[in-house]
Amino acid sequence: MSEPVALRIADREYTVACEPHERDSLLDAARMLDSRMRDIRSANRMAGIDRIAVLAALNLAHELMQARRGEDDQQRDIALTLDTLSRKLDRLLAIVGR
Repeated sequence: MSEPVALRIADREYTVACEPHERDSLLDAARMLDSRMRDIRSANRMAGIDRIAVLAALNLAHELMQARRGEDDQQRDIALTLDTLSRKLDRLLAIVGR
């Protein structure tokens, strides 16, 4: 059952509903977003809160995409390594089976 959780992001209070087992993760995400927004605001005092939020979201989305690409690259490398090992094993078994 969802429960309300109070979040403070960029000096504003938000209440969102989440499952109890997701509460800590949500609070961590809110702290991360708050930190990013504060960093952007400190670099550009004239930017409005909407622009700061969009820039923070864009930065986080970009990092997420890079991480996903990295995982894809790792999966590809693992698949190639497994394929190579499988072929070597097949050759060894063929030699031993003679």
